[in-house]
Amino acid sequence: MNRLTTSWGAYDLTRFPEDPRDTLRAWDAADEYLLRQLKGQDASDAAAPTDLSGSVAVVGDRWGALVTSIAQHRPVQITDSFLGRQATLANLARAGVDAGAVRLLSVRDTPPERIDVLLIRVPKSLALLEDQLHRLAPAVHAGTVVLAAGMVSEIHTSTLKLFERIIGPTRTSLAVKKARLIFCTPDPRIARGASPWPLRYALPDDVGGLAGLPVTNHAGIFCAERLDIGTRFFLRHLPRRHGPERVVDLGCGNGVVGLAAALANPEAAVTFVDESYSAVASAEATYRENVAAEDARAEFLVGDGLSTVPDASVDLVLNNPPFHSHRATTDSTARRMFGDARRALRPGGELWVVGNRHLGYHVRLRRLFGNCEVVAGDPKFVVLRAVRD
Repeated sequence: MNRLTTSWGAYDLTRFPEDPRDTLRAWDAADEYLLRQLKGQDASDAAAPTDLSGSVAVVGDRWGALVTSIAQHRPVQITDSFLGRQATLANLARAGVDAGAVRLLSVRDTPPERIDVLLIRVPKSLALLEDQLHRLAPAVHAGTVVLAAGMVSEIHTSTLKLFERIIGPTRTSLAVKKARLIFCTPDPRIARGASPWPLRYALPDDVGGLAGLPVTNHAGIFCAERLDIGTRFFLRHLPRRHGPERVVDLGCGNGVVGLAAALANPEAAVTFVDESYSAVASAEATYRENVAAEDARAEFLVGDGLSTVPDASVDLVLNNPPFHSHRATTDSTARRMFGDARRALRPGGELWVVGNRHLGYHVRLRRLFGNCEVVAGDPKFVVLRAVRD
């Protein structure tokens, strides 16, 4: 746990789930810069504090540092991350703030009808920013204060052009501690057009029986414009199974792995799980379009891995784990996914994992399961199989 100290107050903040071994903070210099700006403490960019009266929306607040700090103004938080939402709830409670002071929405929910102050933590995904600006633009008026923050490495010319094209004239601040602010003046006269999201494409020819099937991708999911090469490799080496069983596509993204399992074994009940609201919406749309309603045997969960799945209740877990948490490279998510899978699998149940060869997942799996087999590999990827004893 780390303490964020600003002129708004001092707050003990953590990421979610809390891990005493995790040295990553629940905020960064961009959050601090934005909070100082709201107080009018960066005189080069503003002469007075920002008036936070009216409707305040905070988009992309990664772990709740922003809404916890300005909770007295009763903001709306809009996020694509279930884990970020849980961190926000924990941090609000730790700060003694009534959870009702902050309205929590996902990026798939209907946004507020009117926004007087729009605060944006620039996401890693330019597509997610584009989609959110399109969704929020109708609520923005000529008097809305639009202020965004990000690390210098996250703000590019393309970022600024999105604000210009969808909201209005845009400028940036000087960089402070490798963070930068974006100031945008809404122009109601802009003809912004429609959002290009969700994006749809047909699966390529080299993925077996899935070739040509349509896939729906909401903005912000991993490799939304095309099938990523790791998943493509995984699809060529999935297990061939038959009969009634429960399968989990863990970290499902757009759901093509779980879809492949469902089509290969119509008797299987498939659960699609991801911490991204957009990912689960993508997976559900992809599944519904490709599986006849009378054959559908699936559920779609936004959550923290397999935390809500009962022990020893699953026959097969399919997993392509991420190895980034925002800007940080870490195997913590993979470690938790593997542990969740072992708990949820029945004796004899199998975990199949695809990953970059250099990540060395086989070491972790062998330690956790007592066994690990390399099913397939190429110079970049390996598919691994571990069996629950």
